[in-house]
Amino acid sequence: MKRRHLMLGSLAATAPLGAARAQAAWPSKTVRFIVPFAPGGGTDTVSRLICDQLSRILGQSFVVENKGGAGGNIGTVELARAAPDGYTIGLISVASHTINPRLYSRLPYDPDKDIIAVSRLAMLVNLLGVTASLPANSVAELIALCKAAPGKYSFASSGPGSSLHLSGELFKVMAGVDIIHVPYKGAGAVYGDLISGTVNMMFANMPSMLPQVRGGKVKGLGVTSAARSAAAPDIPAIAETLPGYVATSWYGVGAPAGTPEPIIARLEAAIGEALANPDIQKRWKGDLGLDLPPAGRTGFAEFLAADRKAWEPALKAAGVKLD
Repeated sequence: MKRRHLMLGSLAATAPLGAARAQAAWPSKTVRFIVPFAPGGGTDTVSRLICDQLSRILGQSFVVENKGGAGGNIGTVELARAAPDGYTIGLISVASHTINPRLYSRLPYDPDKDIIAVSRLAMLVNLLGVTASLPANSVAELIALCKAAPGKYSFASSGPGSSLHLSGELFKVMAGVDIIHVPYKGAGAVYGDLISGTVNMMFANMPSMLPQVRGGKVKGLGVTSAARSAAAPDIPAIAETLPGYVATSWYGVGAPAGTPEPIIARLEAAIGEALANPDIQKRWKGDLGLDLPPAGRTGFAEFLAADRKAWEPALKAAGVKLD
């Protein structure tokens, strides 16, 4: 009997050690990376680039799974409800953590309790692009065009309640124009219609819109930051025409609540290493028009509080409420 107790005690003592070793070995298989938006937009581009880096750094595949719909809620709920074992992580953003908690009266997840905010990946502005054939070459000319024909012109977005949608709604209110919102299932699906003129304009994240502008397929009229973007200094800020107009975005990485601390710490360190890579910094700043925020968890909670406060004017002006 005494020997049996000693054996059980020994097993109990080694159990935490075994668990720690299992966590330390993470990742030992493929990791799912949920992107709560359709392929083709800025969220998809950034996620695939960061997953490629994490695969190289951690020695296992990080595979993007696009789970779009409901303004990002469908994919975010799947992330929040996933097993907290480190093998499902995903993209979090201004939509999941700032806008949707304010827009939806019955949000199916709690961004602060159900998801660990591991690190920011990028800070970005939205870019207003219009069909190349549209007879407007500035924000002022666009406003005059829309005022001359109320209800004639349309703006697309990646879905109701997205930062792209709210950027347009804030523009409508502040410019005093009547333009029609046309929601799509992701920003990537819009460009064919925007280029052809089926829709006339779109506010899109810089990574997906800037290449279209640089390629001459779309005209870029204004950015949604308070001042011009270093990535496209030739494009004015909308605030130069509409003082006080600001609508900025961000991307980050989240994991289900309950994911063991050793896994979170290793993921956090790997993201920091990825963002310090000169190639990634070149892609972020030079090609995609992104700003690099501090990596990791430090300061993330304070950033979220400030971001939610900053978006209040846009949400109030837009008057949008979803259920």
